[in-house]
Amino acid sequence: MFKQRKHRTFNYKPRFTKINEGDSGLDASGKSDFVSKWKEAQSGKRKLKGGVKLTTLILVLVLLLICMYLLEKRYL
Repeated sequence: MFKQRKHRTFNYKPRFTKINEGDSGLDASGKSDFVSKWKEAQSGKRKLKGGVKLTTLILVLVLLLICMYLLEKRYL
């Protein structure tokens, strides 16, 4: 319904650097290849395998407390 704001992205290049372009060993295609590999690696780290959701943990905790209460009232 409303236009959502997007995060700003910047392609910052420092004006004064001591590293020469030839010494770095990366050209334009090598740099973009590095960026794509880095983004791919970062997206893989975000996935959790076998993780338990917080709502499930809270539900189990509440059920455990209810069971403890009922057992305590029954046997005391």
